Amino acid sequence: MEIVQIVGMGLVATILVVLLKEDKPEIALQISIVIGAIIFLLMIGKIISVVDVLKSLSQKASIDMIYMSAVLKIIGIAYIAEFGAQICRDAGSSSTASKIEFAAKIMILVLSLPILMAVLDLLIKILP
Repeated sequence: MEIVQIVGMGLVATILVVLLKEDKPEIALQISIVIGAIIFLLMIGKIISVVDVLKSLSQKASIDMIYMSAVLKIIGIAYIAEFGAQICRDAGSSSTASKIEFAAKIMILVLSLPILMAVLDLLIKILP
């Protein structure tokens, strides 16, 4: 029932933000950022559990940890960039949000190159 608590906090924060947005926009923004950070921190334990399971599976499947590490970094970049971009959008700065998303896409592309190269190398070895 943890999701019920998170949704409840989110709804309360949203109501406060809507009520304060006209008179105290700086406080409304702070509430939005704080609730986002709280939800993110509540999910860190879940994220760590997923990472541990993925590491265990990769060891059982004899997958090189370099590739698994890259995949985990890519997932982390995607989530963190989305979180940051949403905060920027909440603050009314969609142009900054777009730039964060652009930077994340470039970083993901760079991190995915070793995986892509390994797949291409495998294809070259398979094909005559």
